[in-house]
Amino acid sequence: MSYELLALLFFIAMLAGFIDSIAGGGGLLTVPALLAVGLPPASALATNKLQSTGGSFSASLYFIRERMVDLKQQKFAITCAFIGSALGTLSVMHIQADFLKLLLPILTISVGLYFLLSPTIGENDRKSRLTIIQFALLPALAIGFYDGFFGPGAGSFYALAYITLAGFNLTKATVHTKVLNFTSNLAGLIFFIVGGEVVWSIGLVMLVGQFIGARLGAKMVIAKGRKLIRPMLITVSTIMSIKLIYENFF
Repeated sequence: MSYELLALLFFIAMLAGFIDSIAGGGGLLTVPALLAVGLPPASALATNKLQSTGGSFSASLYFIRERMVDLKQQKFAITCAFIGSALGTLSVMHIQADFLKLLLPILTISVGLYFLLSPTIGENDRKSRLTIIQFALLPALAIGFYDGFFGPGAGSFYALAYITLAGFNLTKATVHTKVLNFTSNLAGLIFFIVGGEVVWSIGLVMLVGQFIGARLGAKMVIAKGRKLIRPMLITVSTIMSIKLIYENFF
């Protein structure tokens, strides 16, 4: 592959990392880019998982260093997200994901509308509806499975679960979402590596771009908070929904 194409993929990954660390949905940019340069679908998904793991790790590390995440409190959610993603990755090797392709636009539209029609959502912390263990065994495990099985929109679903079920404000939910995102990405990546589908020369270049973009996005989350995250979530959910509807029906 030419240096020009590698440079282009680097900058696409950097932009995707920036978007992903704020609202999720970076795969909308990176997966089509990898397919466009000629990677087979399986290799494109595996390589995308490598570079997106770099981005989610970058954002998670920044938030942890800023002491915005209590890893001890989240250890059960982290464990369940990893297990769920591993099970999802194993399942997708044997089960067709066609049903999810049809269902996903409805889910992403619902997330976008929820944030659009709830202008005060996530302004402040609220009382949690679930215990730490219940959150780990229900939404963390289920969304982790979905992330390993299919993936698009997982960040938005994690954020929504933290807000509606754990009572987190929007900024706090976004911060914790990146930790679970990294966990489920890592679990999926391990199986892709074992399967030999990762194109390392491309994936590592994009990983560096993702790392830089995600770090910039993480800083914006802290600086701007809800004023930036809410419109980004609505925009990304809308774009993702339109893209999925077009791919499924046209």
